[in-house]
Amino acid sequence: MSTSNFVLKILIQKNIMEEHCYIVSYDLCQPDRDYDSLYKALKSFSRWGRLTESTWAIITHRNCVEIRDYLMQFVDNDDRLIVILGGRSAAWVKVMVDNNWVKENLAK
Repeated sequence: MSTSNFVLKILIQKNIMEEHCYIVSYDLCQPDRDYDSLYKALKSFSRWGRLTESTWAIITHRNCVEIRDYLMQFVDNDDRLIVILGGRSAAWVKVMVDNNWVKENLAK
């Protein structure tokens, strides 16, 4: 483990850098767009869940701007992307990720 990753892990454990749930939604506007690189980027977060076809929940210590800036390298200039800090409550029907994952992670 690198020194920076070790320090980051310690800061998170001590709640100095709190993790939160963020909702990421996107529209990839080009036909036949390759989603693989964006999917890999979203799955690079320590915890993630795919809620619908183009909406994911991720758990991270980063903020909305940092997440958006990171994901922008995986979308085109005409695509749409929004990152929202998750709230304390939600209601859903038939999300793609396991219901227990949503219950355990959305309120973070």
